[in-house]
Amino acid sequence: MTLKDRLLAHRIYLLLAALFITSLVVSNLIFQKFFYWYPIDVEIFGTKLFEISVGILPYPITFLITDLISEIYGKKAANQVVVTGIFASFFSMLIVYTANAVPATTWSPVTDDLFTTVFGSTAIAVLASMLAYLFAQFVDIQIYHFWKRLTKGKHLWLRNNFSTFFSQFVDTCTILLLLCSFHIIEWDKFLGLLIAGFLFKVLIAILDTPFLYLGVFLFRRRFKLKINDEIPLQ
Repeated sequence: MTLKDRLLAHRIYLLLAALFITSLVVSNLIFQKFFYWYPIDVEIFGTKLFEISVGILPYPITFLITDLISEIYGKKAANQVVVTGIFASFFSMLIVYTANAVPATTWSPVTDDLFTTVFGSTAIAVLASMLAYLFAQFVDIQIYHFWKRLTKGKHLWLRNNFSTFFSQFVDTCTILLLLCSFHIIEWDKFLGLLIAGFLFKVLIAILDTPFLYLGVFLFRRRFKLKINDEIPLQ
């Protein structure tokens, strides 16, 4: 690979990492708003399909990006992005916590009470999200590379979906357990939100598979990569 290609590969990696971190941090900041989408009239354990947090909207992007990085740059590069995302999330939590602690002026458009209502539980939520996220992302990467070795780099759809399905269930279950334990969400909503959240993530994972294929195709064509080839970042 030429020096020009190496530099381009590094820039793309940084761009993917930036998109990953932005999606992760934003999902932790907006999670307290819940929205509805009713494609079918079904109710599961008191929760309609779908009534879910808006924080779930950017979250699947993180799994798509780590799968793409795993495929093109390798397992180590994917793990580095995950660790960086965790650091960014904790740093953003510190900033929000500090902003919540300082008093608002009398003329501030956003009062202390309003700010606390929107962001007051963010510290606990980010902690819960990070514990769930850390576990789920590393599970996703491990399963992805297990299937990649088993299939010798073939059947991209298989490792993408199998790794994402399992890791998304782990993530959804873990974060709901933590949020219910901290009384941010009532326990009677646990099963409904678990099933609705997981099914929504499964749907998104299936829909993002063509985008993963497109990304891998573009990378392989631009950098002349064969199946199982990876771009070293060192």
